[in-house]
Amino acid sequence: MEQQIFFTINRDWTSPALDRLMTVVSSWSFWLPIAIVAAVLVALWGGWHGRAFLLVALIALGVSDGLVVNPIKHLVGRPRPFQSLEGVRTLDLARARPRLLAVGLPLRVKFSNAKSQRDRGNSFPSGHAANTFTLATVIAVFYRRRGWLALPIAALVAYSRMYIGVHWPLDVLVGMLIGLGIGLLVTAICEWLWSRWGPKWVPQLAARRPSLIQPP
Repeated sequence: MEQQIFFTINRDWTSPALDRLMTVVSSWSFWLPIAIVAAVLVALWGGWHGRAFLLVALIALGVSDGLVVNPIKHLVGRPRPFQSLEGVRTLDLARARPRLLAVGLPLRVKFSNAKSQRDRGNSFPSGHAANTFTLATVIAVFYRRRGWLALPIAALVAYSRMYIGVHWPLDVLVGMLIGLGIGLLVTAICEWLWSRWGPKWVPQLAARRPSLIQPP
């Protein structure tokens, strides 16, 4: 069942335009400059609320990637689809420096060969799905009016991991759930810690800003 769903996404529901879109949104090379610029803008002009968001987001991403996803990957060792099946269609950006310039170049498209199979891999869970949903969840909590728009973007990134042939549907689903859970949990813990210890450590600031997640 999972294999059938994977091949439907990877080989049937495709088009040249989707190839380009999914490969680009799946690449950290595309998102990293955007994330850096956004973080700088929020740090400089986002005020207390924005800087609190950045701190919580960094903590949540550290927990997601370093404490949860990577240990599970090494423990489970699930091979990626192209490592275990023939005919998996993999897509990647062209080689270029800086890598962002590859966005406009022809894509690298390959089909997996059974001879390249490996016994272990790091497919489960999807780090892209977990980390993007972690960040999107924190954004949605801090910026409730429009922050929910980050969730469809995270879903697009998660879907792209199956489309370009590097993750199974279960990898992506579990990664999404991990991201949602960690985003909510870390945000709730940080909010509780601030309400509990903020008045003791920095009473004047805590009096003006009693909440991390509520805008002033």
